[in-house]
Amino acid sequence: MFKSVLVANRGEIACRVFRTAKRMGLRTIAVYSEADAGALHVREADEAVLIGPAAARESYLDATKVLAAAKATGAEAIHPGYGFLSENADFAEAVAAAGLIWIGPDPSSIRAMGLKDAAKQLMIEAGVPVTPGYQGADQSEATLTAEAARIGYPVLIKAVAGGGGKGMKRVDDPADFAAGLASAKREGAAAFGDDRVLIERYITRPRHIEVQVFGDRHGNVVHLYERDCSLQRRHQKVIEEAPAPGMSEAVRAAVTGAAIKAARAVNYVGAGTIEFIADASDGLKADGVWFMEMNTRLQVEHPVTESVTGVDLVEWQFRVAAGEPIPLKQDEVQLNGWAMEARLYAEDPANGFLPSIGRLEHFVMPDDIRVDTGVEQGGEVSQFYDPMIAKLIVHEDTREAAAARLAEAAGEVEVWPVKANAGFLKRCLEHPRFVAGDVDTGFIAAEEAALRPRPSDEATLAALTLIAEATTEAAEAPSDRFSPWGGQPGLSYGVRLNGPPQTTVWAHVDGQGVSAAVTPIETGWLGGSGERAHAGFDQVQAGDRVFGYQTVDDGFVVFVDGEARRVAPYRAAVGSGAAAASDGSLRAPMPGKIVAAPVKAGDAVTKGQPVVVLEAMKMEHALTAPFDGLVESVAGLGDQVVEAAVLAVVRAR
Repeated sequence: MFKSVLVANRGEIACRVFRTAKRMGLRTIAVYSEADAGALHVREADEAVLIGPAAARESYLDATKVLAAAKATGAEAIHPGYGFLSENADFAEAVAAAGLIWIGPDPSSIRAMGLKDAAKQLMIEAGVPVTPGYQGADQSEATLTAEAARIGYPVLIKAVAGGGGKGMKRVDDPADFAAGLASAKREGAAAFGDDRVLIERYITRPRHIEVQVFGDRHGNVVHLYERDCSLQRRHQKVIEEAPAPGMSEAVRAAVTGAAIKAARAVNYVGAGTIEFIADASDGLKADGVWFMEMNTRLQVEHPVTESVTGVDLVEWQFRVAAGEPIPLKQDEVQLNGWAMEARLYAEDPANGFLPSIGRLEHFVMPDDIRVDTGVEQGGEVSQFYDPMIAKLIVHEDTREAAAARLAEAAGEVEVWPVKANAGFLKRCLEHPRFVAGDVDTGFIAAEEAALRPRPSDEATLAALTLIAEATTEAAEAPSDRFSPWGGQPGLSYGVRLNGPPQTTVWAHVDGQGVSAAVTPIETGWLGGSGERAHAGFDQVQAGDRVFGYQTVDDGFVVFVDGEARRVAPYRAAVGSGAAAASDGSLRAPMPGKIVAAPVKAGDAVTKGQPVVVLEAMKMEHALTAPFDGLVESVAGLGDQVVEAAVLAVVRAR
């Protein structure tokens, strides 16, 4: 076994690999960009090397700098994590050429499976069922348009070198094919340096099922059962689980058998994932599951497989890379219980899931489940990298218990002032369809209304009552409409717990004027303590519920059910902010680059029509016309813009 390992990555996956490496007594080495100088993975490593500016292409994607860091620190092995250089065959070859151990598959396997079109052809030859589609060399728009018509709409356009939902576009109408193709090509070129695409038939009720495989240099290949990753948004996974709901032994045998065939077809070594698409229109069937692609690396969702098998997949990676055989034979890999993982993103579900950046002034995670993260309180969520900030993982005896515990854990998340999707995760996990296992990749879009952020409820307002009680003097405030917590004459400044059984509480919650009759619960005042005491945060308890909060300006931030709710005193004449939303100015939600401007100054546009496309945090974000009108101005193609910059102005006709 080697004695030291450099992780050519950052954030959560770097911390995850270090955890196993330290348990095994290995020296750990981190690399970092200027933006990550204070990052958690840098501090957790035994040694760390600065490799360049914030931009990934000048740091984490620069193979020469990574190899120089390995040489300078005496690293014996390199673990690539996921993303960045993890599926770069040239980098794998360079690692071996430098006399280092590459913790991953052979470069030939990466190349064979790295391009989706070539991989599909290889799988056809190996007898693995594949999704009907086109993966030919002719990339002309005319040919691709004709092939899409032959396959039949809806179709899925996919960058051949893609992954993580980048360079992937669903097209339902032939009239939209050209625009979808152009966008997929742009994203493919920007993310992977390759604008080629393939086209597949879009399965109308698809489920995403994948199989964890592992191979070694002694001819052994095993599977570690399946995961279901069907709960997705914009082709990016949100919640993953193992095993897959509704999986019969016959279908499991078919899909795991196909996965073993796929791995053997490329002489696979190390951890890999074979991804399948299943038609869920009439339950899972052995002849209704098709190969999509192979990820020749460790997956983001690997913890759910670890939970149900009891295997440390990173340890297996180390041992296989060192030349050892796989520690278990196939019949020794057991499936126990049910595991679920939710991806906590720095994004705003109330604003189209736009990524959120900034300092994590308050960051509290559940303390009795597995949490994999690469950030901590006081850290930064950067504009330069993926917005995932943590993974919440639970393992229970049954699926129902796992979903309930993960929903509870999501509700315990406290993040401020960066926006996070914890409340959205909780609503997904508690939705009756999800609880019943009735999930496909269109679930989130279909249930959008039920999954939106909810208006203020009794729980929030009860928390306000308690906070007001605990933080104010007994004296009464002036009995007018500007009383901080009262909307009626004579209501005391702090709503007294020995007052009437019910009290009407008035406040502005997230800018909306609300009121409700609440009954104060027998309480225990906790004050500032533990992690929540950082940065001025305190907490109150109502019955068995604990609410974290912070005083900000003239109000509070209250954490309830995974949401950070901004609460201000009730004012009778608070503006709605509608003018700012209706002046026709389209502002950048975050720093980024203008990659497309479908319209020009003077063009007429209709409400919802794309006006300008911003690339930020590895994804494209289309800003649309807020109403019918004429384009007065639009930013230039290629412009780098800062947050809140005016990108276009539309004037009403």
